[in-house]
Amino acid sequence: MQWEVVIGLETHTQLTTASKIFSGASTRFGAEPNTQACAVDLALPGVLPVLNRGAVERAIQFGLAVGGTIASESTFARKNYFYPDLPKGYQISQNEAPVVQGGVVTFVMERDGVATMRCVQLTRAHLEEDAGKSLHEDYQGMTGIDLNRAGTPLLEIVTEPDMRSAAEAVAYAKALHSLVTWLGICDGNMQEGSFRCDANVSVRPAGQEQYGTRCEIKNLNSFRFLEEAINYEVRRQIALIEDGGRVVQETRLYDPDRRETRSMRSKEDAQDYRYFPDPDLPPLAIAQAWIDRVKTAMPELPDAMRQRFVNDFNLSDYDAAVMTQSKAFATFFESLTKQLLDANPGKLSSGEAASYYGKFVANWVMGDMSAQLKRTECAVENMPLSVAQTTVLLSRVVDGTISNKIAKEILTIMWDAPTTSPGLADEIIDAQGLRQISDSGALENLIDEVLAANQKSVDEYHSGKEKAFNALVGQAMKASRGKANPAQLTQLLATKLARSR
Repeated sequence: MQWEVVIGLETHTQLTTASKIFSGASTRFGAEPNTQACAVDLALPGVLPVLNRGAVERAIQFGLAVGGTIASESTFARKNYFYPDLPKGYQISQNEAPVVQGGVVTFVMERDGVATMRCVQLTRAHLEEDAGKSLHEDYQGMTGIDLNRAGTPLLEIVTEPDMRSAAEAVAYAKALHSLVTWLGICDGNMQEGSFRCDANVSVRPAGQEQYGTRCEIKNLNSFRFLEEAINYEVRRQIALIEDGGRVVQETRLYDPDRRETRSMRSKEDAQDYRYFPDPDLPPLAIAQAWIDRVKTAMPELPDAMRQRFVNDFNLSDYDAAVMTQSKAFATFFESLTKQLLDANPGKLSSGEAASYYGKFVANWVMGDMSAQLKRTECAVENMPLSVAQTTVLLSRVVDGTISNKIAKEILTIMWDAPTTSPGLADEIIDAQGLRQISDSGALENLIDEVLAANQKSVDEYHSGKEKAFNALVGQAMKASRGKANPAQLTQLLATKLARSR
């Protein structure tokens, strides 16, 4: 039987406010346990919650960014359940009237070399408070409770069941992570729990309209764990059904060591939480003037910047999407392209130059620079080279001083032994004698030596074997230690071979 996977994600994003959503206690991560939990967070008798305006404004920003509807009036409710790290015995959340309704997150998916744009519809995004944290290590068999996190503002972002594979769910989660960090409403630190996903997974026979029974996998705090957990759960559910069993609606946890999900508790429905309006919090009224002020202060959004890169630099949709995968990535690309344009004026018309250098930088960023980032497990914002240093390096490729191959070698040297010198690339080129050979006489002498030493390849080329030409180019580049100008070398070699027929 063919099966279809159905996935929806609920993502808890911790908002970047300095204080908690209903109290003035600090949200700083890493403090000693229970040192940042005030009377409101501890739910001492007589305390009253006061809503954090900054948390609301961050929710408005998100709603505007995804094209959702900002509710003119939304309400808070008490979500009742018992857990040791929940001091009140209930969580203040939004149920029937969330602050954001609808919206869409767009992203690029690449499969088998083909890039396609995907859209995931959002159901809602609502404000709520985080719970504390249970600590199970180093307590002599007991569990400790740290309430520092209790009351930290969360924006829970809920999708429609639009995704059909683990890869698609990860692509969506990465796009959402990029968006909330781009806006600055969440720091995106998954190790610290600032961005964590719950995955609702079900399977159904292909062609069936009715959804299967879903299971929720809680608190996935890495993209790798998200993909592994969903794939395991899909296999588990299919095997269970095909063996004659049935899927039970439940909440499950993912064990990354064993790479499997396991049952945590039966899955609650809304009625199990006994939601009712919080009597201590009035409805949240958001006037259009407030929304307009927030909108005016927002940065350029990824979708708008992506389209601008297509228009200004003639990038493909896929290249533009890669360049805007994060704000730091986009800023680096645009700054580097503009500085390269300024450093190499007059060679092309303004439109041709923008297109040429935009594509040149995009290819370089997606290739050599991304390889260095991956090799050193470094984020773009922490890379050891400045835009000015990188501009000098790429300018030497543009003006023919060095080849792309030599530039790649110099990049590694610069990356591994960084300095603040703006002319670092030039220093390395001069110190190691890496300037490209563009002198026609020198190249002709080199080619003559290669042809004399590779008569078999010459004969094969004359007999019609085009691959022999590439072999001769390779031998010539090797003889020049990669310093020959590739275009000149190829042209001169072709001319000499034509004359020697």
